[in-house]
Amino acid sequence: MAEYFAHPTAVIDEGCKIGKGTRIWHFTHIMPNCIIGENCNLGQNVVVSPDVVLGNNVKVQNNVSIYTGVICEDDVFLGPSMVFTNVINPRSAVNRRDQYLRTLVKKGATIGANATIVCGNTIGKFAFIGAGAVVTKDVPDYALVVGNPARHIGWMSEYGHRLVFDENCIAVCPESKEKYKLENNIVVKL
Repeated sequence: MAEYFAHPTAVIDEGCKIGKGTRIWHFTHIMPNCIIGENCNLGQNVVVSPDVVLGNNVKVQNNVSIYTGVICEDDVFLGPSMVFTNVINPRSAVNRRDQYLRTLVKKGATIGANATIVCGNTIGKFAFIGAGAVVTKDVPDYALVVGNPARHIGWMSEYGHRLVFDENCIAVCPESKEKYKLENNIVVKL
């Protein structure tokens, strides 16, 4: 008996590994050879293409397609209708399945609703991609990016609060009270 929940309308192809406590909702399709960790939640109308890897506690909101080449580490949040790509120059009449590029979304990152992540980029740990942003290059750890193309406008805590750095380049998360240091345009948690 499965240790995960799948709604009766979900389609789960053979060869998938799905972790304990994961929930898969209405009209979602999990394609062959995917690895989905424990305690994930995949909303309605989600497509997970072959060979995708999702870590533990990944939250995938409605209407998200996760294409071959995407790897999401633990605690990633994929907002409603956000988009991944996997080929830089797609053409209907040209088969480029051997040219899929890898996209890595590191631990704790959030990708907002309707954002687009162009393939071949890395989203840093605990980065925050604003709703509707179009990411065309790597995003640093803890960075806040917005717009089209996405531009870096600030830094975020692990609890999802904007960080305000003092004269000593130290910021405190208002919720967790954890401290962060900004040095050489890199943020680290103290």
